[in-house]
Amino acid sequence: MAHTKRYNEAKAKVEHEKLYAPAEACELVKATARANFDETIEAHFRLGIDTRQADQQVRGSISLPHGTGKTVRVAVFAEGDLAREAEAAGADVVGSDDLVTKISGGWFDFDAAVATPDMMGKVGRLGKLLGPRNLMPNPKLGTVTTDVARIVGELKSGRVEYRADRYGICHVPIGKKSFEASALLGNYSALLDELMRVKPASAKGKYLKSIALASTMGPGVKVDPSITRISED
Repeated sequence: MAHTKRYNEAKAKVEHEKLYAPAEACELVKATARANFDETIEAHFRLGIDTRQADQQVRGSISLPHGTGKTVRVAVFAEGDLAREAEAAGADVVGSDDLVTKISGGWFDFDAAVATPDMMGKVGRLGKLLGPRNLMPNPKLGTVTTDVARIVGELKSGRVEYRADRYGICHVPIGKKSFEASALLGNYSALLDELMRVKPASAKGKYLKSIALASTMGPGVKVDPSITRISED
């Protein structure tokens, strides 16, 4: 596949085989984000897990200390007082049967969904629509809850989900090109700590097999996976 001159110039700044220290990688991924828009910066963690095993699933969520730079649109399935709490917390759309009908008709103008437990009977009917889009409320991720105000606030301020795919790789946004490198590093460090915390006890061998940072249109920057203690000073 042919790349643009801009991409090739950015790639030339990266030593392909080098494993960069996290702070240096954050500086470099910013420097190689050359598109004319505020590119998203993602971290890609390849984990030494067997995702075919039920006890080696890696999935959860974390509130990044510096947010993601993205405006998150939140839909909440709730009624009564909890619906009013969700609205007060800044939810973009709140509803019950009306929201189910709207989504059934093909409306998906939101980035995250939250539901109160009593609404899951109705929300469950949307599984085939929401599931493939990773929008289905999930109690394990905290998005099925009565504490709707808290979770809406977290989603709006930079809460992200992580999930190892079939190859054991977690792809997670950690910010934007416009972020200071120190903010990217802070988010990277928090995410790394979280993935180490949830390491499956049954995982064998090396857990952090490889790590890379990349912007939307830029080349990958390999990060040294042996550096798990990070100073942000």
